[in-house]
Amino acid sequence: MNKTAKTDKAARSDKNGKGPKVDLATEITASLVVFLVALPLCIGVAVASGVPAELGIISGVIGGLVVGAARGSTLQVSGPAAGLAALVAETVLEHGVAMLGVIVLGSGILQIVLGLVRLGRIFQAISLAVVQGMLAGIGLPLMFSQLYPMSDSKAPGTPIENMAGLPGLIADTFADPQALIAAGLGVVTIVLSFLWKKLPGPVKKVPAALVAVGIGIGVASLPGVDVKTLQVGNLLASVNVPGPTEFAGLADVGIITAILTFTVIASAESLFTAAAVDRMHSGPRTRYNPELIAQGAGNTVAGLLGALPITAVVARSSANVQAGAKTRLSRTLHGLWLLAFALLLPQVLALIPIAVLAGVLVHSGWKLFAPEEFPKMWRQDRGEFAVMTLTTLVIVATALLEGVLFGLAAGIVLAALRMSQTVIKQHLEEDTAKVVMAGNATFLRLPQLIEALEAAAEAGKPRIRLDLTGVTHLDHACRNQVEEFVAQQRGFGLRVELLMPGPAKPVGTPAPSPAPSPAPSPVADLADEWDRPAGTGLPRRPYASTGAGPTQGPGPTAEWFYLDTRPMPEEYASR
Repeated sequence: MNKTAKTDKAARSDKNGKGPKVDLATEITASLVVFLVALPLCIGVAVASGVPAELGIISGVIGGLVVGAARGSTLQVSGPAAGLAALVAETVLEHGVAMLGVIVLGSGILQIVLGLVRLGRIFQAISLAVVQGMLAGIGLPLMFSQLYPMSDSKAPGTPIENMAGLPGLIADTFADPQALIAAGLGVVTIVLSFLWKKLPGPVKKVPAALVAVGIGIGVASLPGVDVKTLQVGNLLASVNVPGPTEFAGLADVGIITAILTFTVIASAESLFTAAAVDRMHSGPRTRYNPELIAQGAGNTVAGLLGALPITAVVARSSANVQAGAKTRLSRTLHGLWLLAFALLLPQVLALIPIAVLAGVLVHSGWKLFAPEEFPKMWRQDRGEFAVMTLTTLVIVATALLEGVLFGLAAGIVLAALRMSQTVIKQHLEEDTAKVVMAGNATFLRLPQLIEALEAAAEAGKPRIRLDLTGVTHLDHACRNQVEEFVAQQRGFGLRVELLMPGPAKPVGTPAPSPAPSPAPSPVADLADEWDRPAGTGLPRRPYASTGAGPTQGPGPTAEWFYLDTRPMPEEYASR
């Protein structure tokens, strides 16, 4: 049996609920690898979020034991994510740590509801430029904020303030030997994070973060070194179940806004990660609605315990795939190892320098920022590049929610403009002012249409011809503008000839005789222009005969219109 056949068989068995065959040794090994990657990240994200380190470990345990055991994705690993660190820090600063549980709980319940009503895939309908801009907008502030704890200093506050304070931070670091040692540990951590996988042999399989933690513990234990280390307390004592006072905060609009923000960002990040992880392996694909429910269950439990929000995490998921995991067992076991380590060996955590964890997060921020994606997007699509860049800048300048909403609005405007590609050309010929329009005519092109119509009216010709047969879509605003213009010009006594889009009618098809009128009208409409829906893309044709039947001619008051068959000027040839 070839590899493809085995993959298909595994996928079918999972779909039938039996799942692929478990290789227990491989699953345990993979779970240990994920644990070694997750441990420093859980602690580092908690520190970056401005909450006790224990809450990060609790969220990591929940991500393994609750989300990991649920159906949805097979190899994706969840836990506290660096991508939400800045948002959590801002929320804690504004509402306090006690309200974090209520916000995360509300987000989890909302995620479950979204999954139950099968809206999991709606998060895939977001412009890639907005997603990449969001990640870059998360990563850039994360890097700058972690440069301060990397030097055993405290960040000033907002991303702009953190950036502006860098010169002072550098000066203070070089003036303090202990801060310089801490910064050196952070720099070593960053360098290892970038270069470790390039080492030859099996050494590179050891997580770079673990190696950095080991070096940091060794340096911090040397005589004369006094760098800040992690302070870890009792894990169970850190649990902070929300009470009536916290739930009363749901009446605050700011809390509701935070819940919605956490829901959207956490769900989007988890499902985007699921799509990325699915591309890393050939096993069963993610089922988005069950996965969203699983993420919601994890955040519900995390909220009840007052812990950090949970999302799928690329670093842990990729480590799980690369370690050879095939089932959910590895990601579930990694949560068990986290729990055992925190309960049985908390004194080891207290030896870890904070600068090392900050270095790990600076590297994570750089990976989120992904500067190589900007020139790549510029080469592929400059409109999407603008959306991506604007999303990033607005997030950095304001906040995550405002930036994402701005990015979504910019993406929608870009899509609308591109769908509204309208070509309007004008031409004066003897006694006729001609306006030819092709493409999608929407309200976004209304100023261009009005300008062309006004120019035709100001040309001073006794006849105006509007050729809209090349229009594939004519929305209400443009159609109404054309109607008003035609009625107005006819009221001035001008002859207006209007060709509207619609299905062609065979030449020789009989048409009903027009109703008698007291006097001929200086108007020639081509083929009952409003009787058919616009937007079909097929040109309407004038009748070759306007008689009531094959042998019956027009009435005495009928007005004949002969189609101008002369070739259009060269500039219209490309239309």
